[in-house]
Amino acid sequence: MNYLAHAYLSFDHPEVLAGNLISDFVKGKKKFEYSRGIQDGISLHRAIDEFTDTHRSTIQAKQLFRPAYGLYAGAFMDIVYDHFLALDRNEFKTEADLAAFSHRTYGQLELFIPVFPERFARMFYYMKKQDWLFNYRLQEGIRNSFAGLVRRASYMDDHHPAVMIFEEHYAELKKSYEEFFPELKTFALQTLQHLQQPNGLQPGKN
Repeated sequence: MNYLAHAYLSFDHPEVLAGNLISDFVKGKKKFEYSRGIQDGISLHRAIDEFTDTHRSTIQAKQLFRPAYGLYAGAFMDIVYDHFLALDRNEFKTEADLAAFSHRTYGQLELFIPVFPERFARMFYYMKKQDWLFNYRLQEGIRNSFAGLVRRASYMDDHHPAVMIFEEHYAELKKSYEEFFPELKTFALQTLQHLQQPNGLQPGKN
């Protein structure tokens, strides 16, 4: 999942939110330099990613992007899922609810700027300034996200095929989200509850 989903699936725990969003920028034992709450967020992020990547709906939907983008197909799907989450009336009843959530998230994250990895700190500046979380609801926002993904990648130079795939298969991609997200939400909440127990166990882990 991408930034909106990881923020939303932090369930309004500020430290978990911070860990969830910086997770991709924290490597190896660096995780243990953070507070327990941020560590829980980092672990939750990784559990969410694994669940997403191995879910039947994601595996099927990624095939739409794979011919053009190979192993990056999953990264495009993460952005697509954020688009449908932003429009999901079961999660954000109105556009104003999404706007309020986005602004609250930026405010909570600002408290942790001193401990952000440098690369995430630079990115967070643009995330807030350009209101990425809210703009996932717009197809223009998705096109911009696709373009940003291509700019950051080593082996891609054109985001336009992804835009065409997204637009041509919109209904199919939406169906994949609808099949997938309720299961992910349940999984993420259960995982966080286990992580916050004294022994910090994830479901099925020892």
